[in-house]
Amino acid sequence: MSASVELRSVTMDFGKYRAVDNVSVKINPGEFFSFLGPSGCGKTTILRMVSGFIEPTAGQVLIGDQDMRGIGPNKRPTAMIFQNLALFPLMTVWENISFGLEVRGVDKTTRRAKAEELLKLVELPGVADRFPSQLSGGQRQRVAIARALAVEPQLMLLDEPLSALDLKLRQHMRAELRAIQKRTNVTFIYITHDQGEALAMSDRVAVMSRGQIQQVDVPQKIYNTPANGFVASFVGENNKFTGELTSVSDGAGKFKTDVGEFTVTLGQGVSKESKCRLYVRPEHIGFAGKSKSHVNAIPVTVEDVSFEGNFAVVLMRDKAGRRRSAEVRNDPMNPPPQPGTSTTITFDPDKALVLLDSEAVAYAERD
Repeated sequence: MSASVELRSVTMDFGKYRAVDNVSVKINPGEFFSFLGPSGCGKTTILRMVSGFIEPTAGQVLIGDQDMRGIGPNKRPTAMIFQNLALFPLMTVWENISFGLEVRGVDKTTRRAKAEELLKLVELPGVADRFPSQLSGGQRQRVAIARALAVEPQLMLLDEPLSALDLKLRQHMRAELRAIQKRTNVTFIYITHDQGEALAMSDRVAVMSRGQIQQVDVPQKIYNTPANGFVASFVGENNKFTGELTSVSDGAGKFKTDVGEFTVTLGQGVSKESKCRLYVRPEHIGFAGKSKSHVNAIPVTVEDVSFEGNFAVVLMRDKAGRRRSAEVRNDPMNPPPQPGTSTTITFDPDKALVLLDSEAVAYAERD
């Protein structure tokens, strides 16, 4: 079984500090849903309210259409996995997994059988009698997941559980977590500041800043059609251009900057009077040598090329002295321009998004 979760105008104040500001969102049963944002944006506070460790100052938290106000953590159909995993070092793996069942008075034979079943589910057969110290980081992660699943929760809450793992193991565990969630069909609410985790695993993502949700959507739309400048800046890299819209027509327009005027696509809610900026992702930047025939072209000088394996990042300066970047495939037959080269970068109008600025954008840039 899995449960829906609904936040209705939820606010959380700690004294004069507002950690969560009037958040409303509906999470569907069996969904892998992530809250993504920088430290201090309110995402962990939301998790604590859903789990029952704190009560919201205002608004409602509903699990399976039931208002959770006054219902403690041990009475909610939830299980939580923390960043430090909190496995008991002096208990064996199977004893760790079945601890919640022992608290509920389940007999030892049944507990052992359930632990073995869950170890198969998380693809860790044969380790039941080991201690956590005898396992790798990824194996301990799976034990923590099995322990949470042992009490048959309708809702799994995960607070940055992969942050302590190395890169390769994190990438592997993303796929494992996603697969486990699909096999069990338990609703997952995942908290992270890592955009890669959120985009790779989630059915939907809520991007947060300063206690407010900036956008909720499927990962592809979060990345390709961000709602505002904060989402564009936080999720992925971008070349940002300051300027003003000089004309607007049917979702397109002209955007004038100190390095040229460009044909652009207008983002959500943008009008000619909007405070906005132009965003172009590095992978949408191309090179045209000295050609000036493109609609959107900027002369640049290459400063550095950073090799990243399957791609390279080309760092450049435009005539105004601002840094620009392009991401190109690692192709020995078509190498990127080298440092010191003068060239022209180009980008298509449909990849040039003009997005609204917001308080969140200014806040992020101050930090």
